[in-house]
Amino acid sequence: MHSDRHHGQSTSRHLAACRSLALGLFSALAFGLSSPAMAASCGNTPEPGLDWSECNKKNLMLSSSELQGANLSGADFSLTDLSGANLTSANLEKATLVRAWLAGARAEKANFGHVEAFRSSFANIVANGASFVGAELQRTDLSGAQLTGADFSKAELGRVNFKGAVLTGARFSVANLSRANFNGVTFEGPIDFEEAFMFLTHIEGVDLSAATGLHQTQIDLTCGDENTKLPEGLKTPTTWPCASD
Repeated sequence: MHSDRHHGQSTSRHLAACRSLALGLFSALAFGLSSPAMAASCGNTPEPGLDWSECNKKNLMLSSSELQGANLSGADFSLTDLSGANLTSANLEKATLVRAWLAGARAEKANFGHVEAFRSSFANIVANGASFVGAELQRTDLSGAQLTGADFSKAELGRVNFKGAVLTGARFSVANLSRANFNGVTFEGPIDFEEAFMFLTHIEGVDLSAATGLHQTQIDLTCGDENTKLPEGLKTPTTWPCASD
């Protein structure tokens, strides 16, 4: 009799423990406390506002995708085709865009802060008001881009092609513009070059008379010609025009 009572009590405790564990698992699932699906949805198809943060999206065809307002921070888009995509107000901070194609994309007010985008194509992108603060954009093509109010502060822009871009109100403070090409750019009103490094930066034929933050030591490093217009007080260097590099 004593043995039966002990066995019954043990069984009751076991059942109670099982019920408690089941209830705990149900609660966790119901409130999403342990479900990895609540994180980035890397398997989802492109749609506005999705979360692809830290996802691997290398070497894909995503042209004309609707990704406005999406969280793409830290994602890897190396060699991916995003041409013509809608990236308006998307967050691409610290994303990898090495050799990616964003030609003709719409990216007004998008965040490209601290992206890695070596040798990528942003040709003809519409990125007015976008942030490229601290971005790594060496040898990237930004020709024909619409960049009114864009912020390139502290960005690495060595050999970037800005030919024909619209740069009204753009900021290049403390940016590295070594050998960047500004031929044919247009802007109305100020453009900020405060403390920008402008070694062999191509400004042939560019009207910089409304530019701010420029100092003679910066201009002395650049490559201009007789058609380059400088802010009042700055002189044409005797080294102009530069030899072909």
